[in-house]
Amino acid sequence: MSRYSPDRERGASGVLVAVMMLVLIGAGALAVDAGQIYAERAQLQNGADGAALAVAQVCHKATCTQAQADSLAAELLNANANDGASALSGSVEMDVAGQWTVRTTTRDGTSGAGFLSQMFASALDAPPATVGAYAVAGAAPLGAASGFPLALSNTCWNLTTASDTATVQKISYKPGGTCTGPSGTEIPGGWGWLDQDAPCRAASTLGSNELGSDPGNNPPAGCSAILAEWRATILAGGEVKVPFPVFDDATNNGQNGKFNIIGYATFKIWGWKFGNNHDYEFRNTSSDPGMTTDLACSAGQDRCIIGQFVKFESIDSTTGGPGGGANLGTVQIRLVQ
Repeated sequence: MSRYSPDRERGASGVLVAVMMLVLIGAGALAVDAGQIYAERAQLQNGADGAALAVAQVCHKATCTQAQADSLAAELLNANANDGASALSGSVEMDVAGQWTVRTTTRDGTSGAGFLSQMFASALDAPPATVGAYAVAGAAPLGAASGFPLALSNTCWNLTTASDTATVQKISYKPGGTCTGPSGTEIPGGWGWLDQDAPCRAASTLGSNELGSDPGNNPPAGCSAILAEWRATILAGGEVKVPFPVFDDATNNGQNGKFNIIGYATFKIWGWKFGNNHDYEFRNTSSDPGMTTDLACSAGQDRCIIGQFVKFESIDSTTGGPGGGANLGTVQIRLVQ
């Protein structure tokens, strides 16, 4: 038998510490690096979403070049990165009609490297990480909407020149002349008031038959507050753009009147006359700013709105959704992927 010597265990703790350091570094790498990758991925996705929506909005309104789309996307991608730098992967994809795809990858804001720097796992000789994201935005005509309870005829008015320089028109109730109503129906041509589902608001969908809520000249009750908001916006130098449902056919009379909705057109309103009081009349005479004798709507029983049909790209300002309606210049822009 030999005497036990503690020197025989000398150095064992060093081995344990070395092994545990590897475990601790690995656990730290998993916690810290995974968090960094997750945060980077979230920034890139936010940037891709915003860039795709912005490119869709700009390129739908006015045809843009590849260079313009790429420049706008890169600007939005960088603005959504904490270090102010991310990389547009390739170019904005515009080969699918009505859709725009933006892809992005990591770019370090200090070194410009295409990977995440200062990774904890580099202590274990792990390779740097590259993170990416993409988003697809699309523009499609509205299939449903909820708004001011008025529907317009597609045969009485020029809806094809939707632009900021479109002809200013006077949209009249009972316009007379050749505009006597689609299909020669009994409902006066030009427009029709719709049943309301809230004060001065009506919901409509493509192909739906919306009942005329008031066969007379005056609009449904409850619109005074809406018109006061329109007036205040215009007087403050702003613009009032209202998407109206458009019908191609109307049947029956009065309270039983029905309208077949085919799409939505946005009217930039200059003035109106829906009645004979303060809120229901605004800039409707020939002496008002921008008005002419032809545009004036001032006689006692005249009813009209004055303005121009414009393109309108909505992200969240209309209540409704995309559908297969006629493209009358009003679309909803949304993320497809």
